[in-house]
Amino acid sequence: MARALGIDPGTKSFDLVVVEDDKVILEKSIDTKKVALNPKILIDAVLEIADLDLIAGPSGYGVPVTFNKDIIDPGKFALEILLLTRTEDIVEGRRRGHLGINVYDAIAKIVEEFWKSKLNVVYIPSVILLPTVPSYRKINKIDMGTADKMAVAVLAIYDQARKYGIEYSETSFILVELGFGYNAVIGVDKGRIVDGIGGTLASMGFLTIGAIDAEIAAMKRKWSRLDVFRGGIIDICKVDDLSEVFKRATQGEEECINGIEAFIEGIIKSVSAMSISVRKPREILLSGRYSRIKELRKILEERLAENYAIAIRELSGLRGAVFSKEAAQGYAIVAEGLANGFFSKLISYTRIPEARGTVLDWVYHPGLYDAKRRLHKIYAETVKSPRF
Repeated sequence: MARALGIDPGTKSFDLVVVEDDKVILEKSIDTKKVALNPKILIDAVLEIADLDLIAGPSGYGVPVTFNKDIIDPGKFALEILLLTRTEDIVEGRRRGHLGINVYDAIAKIVEEFWKSKLNVVYIPSVILLPTVPSYRKINKIDMGTADKMAVAVLAIYDQARKYGIEYSETSFILVELGFGYNAVIGVDKGRIVDGIGGTLASMGFLTIGAIDAEIAAMKRKWSRLDVFRGGIIDICKVDDLSEVFKRATQGEEECINGIEAFIEGIIKSVSAMSISVRKPREILLSGRYSRIKELRKILEERLAENYAIAIRELSGLRGAVFSKEAAQGYAIVAEGLANGFFSKLISYTRIPEARGTVLDWVYHPGLYDAKRRLHKIYAETVKSPRF
């Protein structure tokens, strides 16, 4: 029996989940702002948990399976490999009071603290690094689903197999993950992740503008890390709570009505796009913080049902889970499986340990060649045995 901890670094909160076999035995949620201001809060929460075999740490844009003991420079590893950012971006984001930058700040600090504490931590891949995703689908993409979205998909494979009493190889679905900041749609076919439309590549989210017209990029001319947190419903409606956006829409506020329609239609279009990669999904699964908003879930279920004659349901999660986010449960599953526990067969089948490369490996735009070379160099410098 393995005892593992998963840590999901959400835009709104850090969720901690401990599993033994296939059951959640501990859950904890800590506000992301508090972790960014004082990472010791999270470190102390982890240290209070006894007898952990492995901890899946916050992994951002993902990395091939990397253990804490193999990291040489945790600062650079966290900022430039996991977060694709730099110190000055975080400093500027905090100065401007950007809501989304808190999670980057918190992750960077936590990774360093874990390294200093010599805890048994592992960092995990994102969707684009998995060998189960065909290379041609990765071309000129980075965000096909960050590490947390990948972890939710792993949970969903287990959830569907358990619900229908089938083998992992028989599972097939389209996962719609509705997070506080971003939406993502992940495709699973025959029990393996085969495609993904990540939060900054998908349609507009609550915080993010999502995939953008290249002409918009040309007009702005200069973009920064902070821009991935802007342009979503929060900027359209000037409201920082999605339930309030729905309320104002019912009261006739045009900006909120348009924002919600764009938000929902964008999700439907992403699901339709994913149906090219997963042609015969058994069901469509909904997960994430905003899947729990009844008004949104009802509309999504109705709109999806118009196009798909298959089951549409909320992801159930692990036994014993009460309030923890699906991503934290997924992180815990990955850690438990890598520790040769109950989920070892699932993790082996999904080929997570075989992940290779960096998230820029499939980008071919000449303007990013220097960034690509730099990321390769930093990856080689910050870990003992880089997996190219």
